[in-house]
Amino acid sequence: MGPESEKSKIECNANEIWNVLGKAWALLVLKKLTEKEATRFNEIKKSIPEISNTVLSDRLHELEEEGLITKKVYAEVPIRVEYSLTRQAKDLGKILEQLDDWVVKRRKEKVKKK
Repeated sequence: MGPESEKSKIECNANEIWNVLGKAWALLVLKKLTEKEATRFNEIKKSIPEISNTVLSDRLHELEEEGLITKKVYAEVPIRVEYSLTRQAKDLGKILEQLDDWVVKRRKEKVKKK
């Protein structure tokens, strides 16, 4: 595999990641879902108050289509819906934790430089 082919593969992977996770609020929604086994819409909304209901609904739908979350609807009145991470997304949750660690470390380094 030549350098041009390797570069193309890396760009393709980056584009796929960005198409899934690069949308506004997607990472924060996933991060919230890593905190407990199942989470309701309003719990997510309360933790990200700046997100509109429409955008949150869109992100949840898109993440479900990507196979990163599952939606379970309970036949109750009123209807109860819970969202949870799929096994694939739980691996991503570990990466998100590493990103959190990186951000904290970076902040500390920036403070030391001042």
